[in-house]
Amino acid sequence: MTAVPLPATRRCPVCGAGAAEARLFLEENIDPARVTDFSFASRKAPEYMCHRLQRCMACDVVYADRPPPTGELAQAYHQAAYDSAEEADDAAAAYARAAQDALARLGSRTSALEIGTGTGVFLEHLRRAGFSRLVGVEPSLAAIEAAPAHRRAWIRAGMFDESAFEPASFDLVCCFMTLEHVDDPAGLVRSATRLLKPGGAFMAVTHDWRSWVNRLLGRRSPIIDIEHLQLFSGASVRRLLQDAGLADVDVHAFMNRYSLDYWMRLAPVPALLKRAVAPVGRRKLSFNVGNLFSVGFKGG
Repeated sequence: MTAVPLPATRRCPVCGAGAAEARLFLEENIDPARVTDFSFASRKAPEYMCHRLQRCMACDVVYADRPPPTGELAQAYHQAAYDSAEEADDAAAAYARAAQDALARLGSRTSALEIGTGTGVFLEHLRRAGFSRLVGVEPSLAAIEAAPAHRRAWIRAGMFDESAFEPASFDLVCCFMTLEHVDDPAGLVRSATRLLKPGGAFMAVTHDWRSWVNRLLGRRSPIIDIEHLQLFSGASVRRLLQDAGLADVDVHAFMNRYSLDYWMRLAPVPALLKRAVAPVGRRKLSFNVGNLFSVGFKGG
């Protein structure tokens, strides 16, 4: 996809503040010649390309103020390649561990919706947790095709659309590593809240631009990415959920567990070092790399 910015400047996607309350975070750095089928794929090797990013001084989110049109984004995700099944399984296991306390608070575990479900692997964890009605929404056809047949029956292809579901019909709505990618994250969380039954929970996983590792790496952090239209901090994702009307909001860091091969793929280190660790590359290691688990509950 060739990124063609919108002519108008985008306001803060969390609190709606304008340009007067924004400060430049990073200048645009996109080379159309380097954009491939994997540029909009999950858990790819970092490309360190980004749209122009501003930091909102009102709510602390970092956001692209001139993103590409929504239709172009939808097409890019629809056509994206997929080759991260093992990493998706590892990520889903980490999310399931982080979600245990929140799941224990649910009065009912009947229906769950995951926005940006990939191959639907996290839905497997929810089935084991007792959910009987499982629905995933995923724009990438390659990811859906990589899912086992029984999971494909749970997945709806396309972008999330609230009108496709009945209001107050889910006990749980999940959105993992997806809020960075949508043009209206506040609207998405409000939609998810309307779809929740009273007492239901919304769960999200996001990057934390304020984490020590992302601030240390700066422009060479994997979160600096053409896919990301916003990057959250703890404060900004908390506000996102609270402004949608969710209560008892909790935001905290958690541990991810991946193979050493994958950690090295993400790290901005010389190729010689990456080759040196290859003999033990399948070993799995856990780190806190600056990801946030957030949950909020619908009143009533």
